Amino acid sequence: MLFDVTRGELVDIFGEDRIATVPATAFPPAAADTEGARLLQTVGAPTRTLLLRQPDEEDGLLPLVRDVVDVEDLEDAEEVAGEWPVIGWLLNAHLALDPGSGRVYAVDPDEETVRELHTDVSSLVHVTLRLQRLLDEFTFSGDEEDEEADFERLDAEVDRVREETSDVDPLPFQDDETVWSVVGDEIAMGQRFRGDSAAARSRHR
Repeated sequence: MLFDVTRGELVDIFGEDRIATVPATAFPPAAADTEGARLLQTVGAPTRTLLLRQPDEEDGLLPLVRDVVDVEDLEDAEEVAGEWPVIGWLLNAHLALDPGSGRVYAVDPDEETVRELHTDVSSLVHVTLRLQRLLDEFTFSGDEEDEEADFERLDAEVDRVREETSDVDPLPFQDDETVWSVVGDEIAMGQRFRGDSAAARSRHR
């Protein structure tokens, strides 16, 4: 695992009710005992920006890539991509786990593309933790005269997440087109802050 992420750290930051997990029984046999699957079972990921996929109510399994998109239409997709379990949803992309390499891929049904997004699941949890914590904890000064400085601070915080992540795993922010790059840009512009967040409250006080 590239990043040291623990259940205790997530719970300390977000609380038990904000952490989603995926049960071991939801994964196909080829994926169930991989490091990535075990991390999603035992550590999980914070909710809101990232949505972890929940197992089907009837068979208790995660859908496979071939269940959610026509694999033949995907540009540069590996032959086995259709068998990868779909573990989540981010922005406009299905997130799929390749059990063989441990990598996480973003599958965009509209663009008909499949792209490497994370070298392993710990990287997915790390980026989600960092950006979600920023969304939860960042505060604006509440003074219109300081608005430009506020956004400079916010942009710097997003850049810090990009840089510190890219030093270990270059995939999440490898260019401006990755789903995480788009999410980061939206956060830097003051979007994605929920009404109950510190930032949203401070902007409207």
